[in-house]
Amino acid sequence: MSITKPGERKLQILQALAGMLENPKGEKITTAALAAKIDVSEATLYRHFASKAQMFEGLIEFIESSVFGLINQISLQHKGGIEQAHSISLMLLSFAERNPGMTRVLIGDALMNEDERLQARMNQFMDRVELAYKQALRQAGMQGQVAEAEIAMRANLLTNFVLGRWQRFAKTGFKASPTELASAQLALLL
Repeated sequence: MSITKPGERKLQILQALAGMLENPKGEKITTAALAAKIDVSEATLYRHFASKAQMFEGLIEFIESSVFGLINQISLQHKGGIEQAHSISLMLLSFAERNPGMTRVLIGDALMNEDERLQARMNQFMDRVELAYKQALRQAGMQGQVAEAEIAMRANLLTNFVLGRWQRFAKTGFKASPTELASAQLALLL
């Protein structure tokens, strides 16, 4: 039996969960199946996480820290508001493409029949994404590129554009690339 360092098993469990979410059929994930996937007992899972909901919370924390860390970088690197909104959109679509299992969490698909607070947390995540768009578009407004009256509407449109691309990616079994033609489409939206 190999000895794992503190935190390694927890990460291994989250990676296995994310990997199982990449199944295009989107079947319900059980703790028994997850334990079998990494060749441990269910008791081992529960030593690291109090519940399956807590495992999903671990994935959501990874998504939040990754996405909002990248949004902050984009805001610092790009001074133009339109450029920020464009880059945020492409980053969100690329994140989903690189992490298909996480896409099912982003759209709430993987959270069906799970604790309702998980979906509430993803709704808050999307609200924060929309807020990031508003901040970028306010910057564009100060630069004379977007009318003040259009900021909230455009932020909502961009949020729904990204969400739609994520949905299509997941619903096609991860075949329809969320980034395909995205840059040209964003140019039309912005």
